Amino acid sequence: MIEALILGFVQGLTEFLPISSSAHLRILGEFLPGAQDPGAAFTAITQLGTETAVVVFFWRDIVRIISHWFGSFTGRVPRHDPDARMGWLIIIGSIPIVVLGLFFQDEIETVLRSLWITATMLVVFGIILGLADWAGAKRRKLDQITVPHGIYFGLAQSLSLIPGVSRSGGTITMGLLLGYERAAAARYAFLLAIPAVFGSGLFQLFKSFGEPAVYGPIETAAATIVAFVVAILVIAFFMNYISKHSFLPFVIYRILLGGVIFVLLGTGTIQAI
Repeated sequence: MIEALILGFVQGLTEFLPISSSAHLRILGEFLPGAQDPGAAFTAITQLGTETAVVVFFWRDIVRIISHWFGSFTGRVPRHDPDARMGWLIIIGSIPIVVLGLFFQDEIETVLRSLWITATMLVVFGIILGLADWAGAKRRKLDQITVPHGIYFGLAQSLSLIPGVSRSGGTITMGLLLGYERAAAARYAFLLAIPAVFGSGLFQLFKSFGEPAVYGPIETAAATIVAFVVAILVIAFFMNYISKHSFLPFVIYRILLGGVIFVLLGTGTIQAI
């Protein structure tokens, strides 16, 4: 139970920062007494807690988007309404991760969880995030997202299927490369994650019934609740932070963490699989 609570805390702390929560759970598992990977199912289920935090934090936005999206079918809301368009953009942007997640499910749960891959993704995408934050125009706002950009955002989000990339980090990086403001890119990244995370988490929850797991249902539920509480605080901090500061601290942290994992793997202190 203590291990599960620690993992839930880390999940909530890292899910919305561009540093990859799945990477942190994967790495942390090596240092807990059992010294084992918590598993893709545990990660996906605890993400239900963090994504519920997004729903709570952006509740008004979500209700408005859904109501305007449905209203656009009846003519009550113009089809070019920004919130109605956002509903379509979230649907379109969710397609890549659903398709790739189903197609590469076995690889996601096995070979892609190698710590060699995780460390590499932490460093590589940390550098890309830094370059995007430095070179991006940061002029476009949330209501300027186009359908092609929604697809690009979705493809970037799908990279988070690989531990070390980061769901928010990959999507925000794409937003910066496309010229969006930091806050706009982050806001869309959080909204875009809702269908994918709930879909993945509920699928893994259903699939976990009757299957052996590192943590039982009570431990996993407790970790999910902890992740929810911590995530609420992190979202509030992060949205305030990026409106005033760059992503440089996160870039440095990713590169340093990746480097430490390379050293630990190279010296045999931890195992890749």
